[in-house]
Amino acid sequence: MYQYTQVKESTALGMDIKGVKRYILSLDNHVSIVEALTAFCKEKEIYAGKVSGLGAVNSATFRFLNPATLQYVDKTFEEQMEITNLTGNISCKDKKPYLHLHITASREDYTCIGGHLLDARINGACELFVEDYYLTAVGRRQDEETGLNMYKF
Repeated sequence: MYQYTQVKESTALGMDIKGVKRYILSLDNHVSIVEALTAFCKEKEIYAGKVSGLGAVNSATFRFLNPATLQYVDKTFEEQMEITNLTGNISCKDKKPYLHLHITASREDYTCIGGHLLDARINGACELFVEDYYLTAVGRRQDEETGLNMYKF
């Protein structure tokens, strides 16, 4: 599902950076980005962190929250696209890793689509950087006003 390496940390002074572990991931072709990243976070027990990356997909489902109705609208795009940017954060909800990901993807005609990523299927490669803030706990709570799962500190 994925391969990874942990980044060896040091500063210009030769001291380790405390409280942050960094990983470089390569997700296998044809896997779900969310499934693979969630599995990695479970394996490494990451409950507070940051994700960034790029790659290629042939299916992506975006989610949009209509603030007037507090209803989610999902839309799936079934076409080959380059991930020009994938960014997000990792927190904890119901004692499990919770991913909040956004993506921008370019199409064959060089236009881009983007937004909140519900999931995507890799078709080519997906390379990610993951930061684990292992000394920090960040949870989630449902906010009734916005309908969003907001940070809970």
